[in-house]
Amino acid sequence: MRPKGRGELDSLYFNYPTFAAPAARDGLSARTPVAIVGAGPVGMTAALVLAKYGVRSVLLDRKDTFNDGSRAICIARQSYYILEQVGAVQAFLDKSLGWTTGRSFFRGQQILEFDMPDSADQKYRPMYNLEQQYIEQYLYDAVAANDLIDLRWTSEVTDLADVTGGVELSVTDAQGSYILPADWVLAADGAHSPIRSMRGLRLKGQNFEGRYVIADVQMDHDYPTIRRALFDPACRPGGTVLIHRQPDNIWRIDYQLKPGESAEEATREDNVRASVASVLQEIGHTGDWDLEWWSVYSANTLALDDYRDGRVIFIGDSAHIVPIFGVRGLNNGLADAQNIGWKLASVLNGLATGALLDSYSPERRGATLDVFANASKSTRFMTPPSQGWQVMRDAALSLALDRPSMGQLANPRQMTPYTYGDSPITLADETHFKRGPAPGDVTLDVAEEGGFLTDRFGDGFTVLAFGDADLGDLPGVTLVSLPATGRAAELYGAQDGTAFLIRPDMHIAARWQHVKPGQVLAALSAILTKGAQHDPF
Repeated sequence: MRPKGRGELDSLYFNYPTFAAPAARDGLSARTPVAIVGAGPVGMTAALVLAKYGVRSVLLDRKDTFNDGSRAICIARQSYYILEQVGAVQAFLDKSLGWTTGRSFFRGQQILEFDMPDSADQKYRPMYNLEQQYIEQYLYDAVAANDLIDLRWTSEVTDLADVTGGVELSVTDAQGSYILPADWVLAADGAHSPIRSMRGLRLKGQNFEGRYVIADVQMDHDYPTIRRALFDPACRPGGTVLIHRQPDNIWRIDYQLKPGESAEEATREDNVRASVASVLQEIGHTGDWDLEWWSVYSANTLALDDYRDGRVIFIGDSAHIVPIFGVRGLNNGLADAQNIGWKLASVLNGLATGALLDSYSPERRGATLDVFANASKSTRFMTPPSQGWQVMRDAALSLALDRPSMGQLANPRQMTPYTYGDSPITLADETHFKRGPAPGDVTLDVAEEGGFLTDRFGDGFTVLAFGDADLGDLPGVTLVSLPATGRAAELYGAQDGTAFLIRPDMHIAARWQHVKPGQVLAALSAILTKGAQHDPF
């Protein structure tokens, strides 16, 4: 919603472009390897990952511009590696606000200050704030510059049917309708996914009672980019308020509604303005401010039982919906796009059998369930589901006023990369390692002269070889040689002869303390051609 007198896309800081349906009609029905439904951040990232490996796609969206309003704003470190891989990261770095610190307050007194892990070995900060409009703009710029991606706006998928070797999509735009045949379909069409409905699928899980009004305001407020959480503040007694700084002097304010408080009444402009004013008074802002946009939100943990239905694969919010606490929604979706992108490209390029795709749903649904476990804890703390929970939460916060250790209960458990330790394509670990990242973990970066270790990774699989590791011939694999002593060896728990096999998405597929010739190729064969083979030896 926007203030009275302003249009739906009349923003204080962003100029929305308007896109038209394809003018040229020839070739619209040409078969495509991949059709992606939904040109939000997840759909565009999936298209860019596929293009990175030379795979063409058609990207369809029924809108004529980017998503409006205040949506995803926090991008995690690992997502920046994904953006780097698809060639879009620099624009994000130039605009976004990096941050490492969060502060929590109870009844006006600070009870916690947490710092997310950060060091000179990290190429990117733990978290960045950036409005979703810019996220979509920068991804669109990369998509528009890529000849392998055909982006079609105002193009609605009205039906889809399974056919031999693929799927046929019925597409309607302002100039007519046509059938688009595709080998594969990626459904990135959001929380209310029409594709999911067409397939007769539904999300399952838990709906939480707590509701929040999300309001963006523009103001010149002298406070660093630090995530603030206010518990039981004077401005919202018994409730919770979250505050995030964004570029262009935009501040995201989330405040909890009271039980029984009508969402309709709470979202009236006069009530939103009064509530925001009271929050600003609470944080000591006495200057001018302007209201940009607002909406109402409730937390859910919902997911499909399986993210794949034949040749239709669900990514992002079409597959799962997670609470905002811990900033896991967008980041989880970008990881979906990267995961299915390199796997589907490997199959389409003839480098892997279709069995590789069987690992997508176990890995990414496993990541979602892990998010649910963490986000549910945060959600119950942020929005207690009952009076009993409220009493327990407030008692813990009261103790935190005098016992700093109790303040850790207010830690939001920010998004961290999921470990694919139980994946069917994560190979059995050796018992000789005393430390370092294990199979399934995301790779550790290391600062090097003039850059970082990950700068030397290839587009496909990469092998880190320490000392005189005897690997044999490794066609199509990027080899990174490292000394058996030094910072990287220490972090990886490596010695002379140690090797790590790194997947295209930077997760470790296997490791050997003393690698033998042929072991890496055997591991690659197990991953790419046998699929669900846990131990190739």
